[in-house]
Amino acid sequence: MVTQVERDDTTWHTCEACGLMFDNETEAKEHEERCESDEPNYIQ
Repeated sequence: MVTQVERDDTTWHTCEACGLMFDNETEAKEHEERCESDEPNYIQ
């Protein structure tokens, strides 16, 4: 699910799975469809 966040007078669309932020809602939704959220947010 993509959520909206207001920061610095700009609306950002955030991928809930990985936390990546986009300024374009369409891009955020496309990312979310192929997001590999099972991967850790850090390098092992």
